[in-house]
Amino acid sequence: MSRAIAPVVGSVLLLLCVLGLATTLAIVAIGFSSGLSAPTSQVSLSLSVDAEENRFVVAHEGGESLDARSLSVVVEVEGEPLDHQPPVPFFSASGFEPGPTGVFNVGYSGEWDVGESASFTLNPNTNGPVPERGSSVSVTVYEEERPVARAGTTAR
Repeated sequence: MSRAIAPVVGSVLLLLCVLGLATTLAIVAIGFSSGLSAPTSQVSLSLSVDAEENRFVVAHEGGESLDARSLSVVVEVEGEPLDHQPPVPFFSASGFEPGPTGVFNVGYSGEWDVGESASFTLNPNTNGPVPERGSSVSVTVYEEERPVARAGTTAR
């Protein structure tokens, strides 16, 4: 009679070992994946794009101030990055018209605070893709190579 119980006990023990191992692996995987997620940004931006003038205006709408000297920007039109990204800061840069405003301008110093906006104008002869009316445009702002905010709009 004890021989008939041995396979049942063995099966139960094997099932418990498999469940314990699966639980351990799930806990490790969840802990690992949560460590990979990007921190949530506390900065809110808005974007407007005038397709006729090729002018981009980025406004700091809320959240923490950003150190203007540690920023970089990536602009995409219809999901495709510009050939030349706007440097921060600049006055005259390849692919752009001279005289940007706000944090993009070389004369700007300090923090980019809530309520302030910055703008630049794309030179359609030396940079692309050029936004057309109705095209999807996005701007991602990085502070010391860490993404802090993203804004998107439809060019008007």
